[in-house]
Amino acid sequence: MKRIFDFTCAFLGLVLASPILIPVMFLVWIQDWHSPFYIAPRVGKKERLFKMFKLRSMIVNADKSGVDSTSSNDKRITGVGRFIRKYKLDELTQLWNVLLGDMSLVGPRPNVKRETDLYTLEEKKLLSVKPGITDFSSIVFSDEGDILKDQIDPDIAYNQLIRPGKSMLGIFYIENRSFLLDVKLIFLTIVAIVSKEKALVNLVEILRNCKANSLILQIASRKENLVPMPPPGANNIVTNREGRVE
Repeated sequence: MKRIFDFTCAFLGLVLASPILIPVMFLVWIQDWHSPFYIAPRVGKKERLFKMFKLRSMIVNADKSGVDSTSSNDKRITGVGRFIRKYKLDELTQLWNVLLGDMSLVGPRPNVKRETDLYTLEEKKLLSVKPGITDFSSIVFSDEGDILKDQIDPDIAYNQLIRPGKSMLGIFYIENRSFLLDVKLIFLTIVAIVSKEKALVNLVEILRNCKANSLILQIASRKENLVPMPPPGANNIVTNREGRVE
């Protein structure tokens, strides 16, 4: 049922979004005469690599800079790219990956192999299902760029401030996933574009009904400043640029 739902929604989503996506694709293309798509390998279910499609929001070859995490003031982001990121248009093209069966509408966000190779045994659970376009963490950390803004090293900051909560929420989704939960998360993802505050209130209520622990509820509410934490399955906070837990 999930696959049928994913395929149907992805197809309709691409058709409905085409009046917006096509003009934006053209704008990306004319700014530097390069492909409007950023196609990069990501790790999917059972650690299988697949090519993920995104609207390109950064300069050509931005991924060769050696920095995986992107702050909102990253100089690699183009003018059109800021518009794309603000309205999450780069996520819409991933509906093509859903059509191909590489991704699902809802599931843990896919990562690059450099990051999944550093997963703890507990985090490896995130690779037991198809990655998704959205999940709990996509809403909670939709402002990832702002969280990393002005950080001395965005990669270390990501591993200390975002990775722990993102992994916890992803694992919690896997342990509690259902068709109804998927529908709710898709709806809240849309709500979050208009009002993240309202989306978070409803998301916390869903987590509470699913018996989430106090730490997950605290992280999901985003009422307190994020603090460095170890990722699930580790005792130490990441202190190195490579994301290793020492």
